[in-house]
Amino acid sequence: MDNNSKIFGIRTVIEAINSGKTIDKVFLQKGLRGELFQELESLLRKEDINTSYVPVEKLNRLSSKNHQGVVALISPIEFYDLDNLVLNIIESGKNPLFLLLDQLSDVRNFGAIIRTAECTGVNGIIIQKKGGAPVNADTVKTSAGAVFKVPICKVDHIKDAMFHLQASGIKVIAATEKTENTLYDISFKEPCAIIMGSEGKGITPSILKLADDTAKLPLLGDIESLNVSVACGAFLYEVVRQRR
Repeated sequence: MDNNSKIFGIRTVIEAINSGKTIDKVFLQKGLRGELFQELESLLRKEDINTSYVPVEKLNRLSSKNHQGVVALISPIEFYDLDNLVLNIIESGKNPLFLLLDQLSDVRNFGAIIRTAECTGVNGIIIQKKGGAPVNADTVKTSAGAVFKVPICKVDHIKDAMFHLQASGIKVIAATEKTENTLYDISFKEPCAIIMGSEGKGITPSILKLADDTAKLPLLGDIESLNVSVACGAFLYEVVRQRR
C-alpha cells in the first residue's frame, strides 16, 4: 500500500477525523490504555468508523514509524451521499443504473468492477461501511483510475439502500445462481440496480429476499461459478445491449 494513504499516532488520527478526512479503517493495538486512547475510541464510535483491534506486530508491519498503537487508512476518494446522488441522477433525465456490492472483500475484484462500471455508464456504486473491500491504493491501480470517475456511496446497511432505490422507482435485480431466470430473461431497460454478492458466499439471504428480481448467467462448463468481476461485466454489458 502507498505510504501516503496511511497516518499513524493517536493525536494525528484524532485531528484527521476532526478535520473531516475520509478514514477508511483504523487499526488499534489490542490492550492499549490511556486517556488519549480512550478519547480516540470514543470518537471512532461516534463517527462509526470501521475499527479493528490487532496485535502490535500487525501495526509494525503497517508502519515502521512510531505509531503509538494506532494506524489509520485514509481513503483516496470522497464518498457520495446516496440520497443526493439518486435524486441528481433522476432529475438529470438519465436512465438510472446502480451497482450494489454485498460484502465484496477482494480489493482487485472491487477495482476491476469499478473499471467496468465506468465503461458501461453506471451512475453509482453502493457499498456497506463495514465488511467490504476498502478503497485503497490497490483499488485505484486495479480500477485504472476509474475510482475517481464513478460515484461511490458508503451506507450503514445494503438493505436501507435497496429500500431507498425501490422507493425512488429503481428496480433491484440480484445476480445469483439461486434462480431459474438467466440475465437474458430480464429487462434492464427501466431504471435498475444490480446486486453482486461476495466471492465466497454470494448475496446474503436476507438481502436476496428483498430483490425485485433475480438472474443468473448460463454456465456451460463444469465449473459452477465465474469470478465476481467477470460476472458483473457480463451483467453490465447486457444492460448496455438492451438499452442501445
